[in-house]
Amino acid sequence: MGSLNEHASRSFGPVENTMPIATAQQKSSLRSDVEKAMQQYFANLGDESASDLYQLVLHEIEGPLLEATLRHCGSNQSKASILLGLNRGTLRKKLKQHGML
Repeated sequence: MGSLNEHASRSFGPVENTMPIATAQQKSSLRSDVEKAMQQYFANLGDESASDLYQLVLHEIEGPLLEATLRHCGSNQSKASILLGLNRGTLRKKLKQHGML
């Protein structure tokens, strides 16, 4: 079994949603998008075994969440931490974990 990142990129595949955020929210919800991604993941997984799925999914979602939030806040970490409901120090720690600092 490969690393979480290798497994995720192979199994989840590319994100196909390129609509602006407002339009995407009208047509589907984040919850339904996650459901579709998980169905695709399990279909691609086939008979291969997997473990630590919870951590895999959190890691795959957290990076884009942090990037989008920072972009929305004009790279202002204080505003981003408030929007995310995180302590600024925790946000910085997560940014470092994802190679964004």
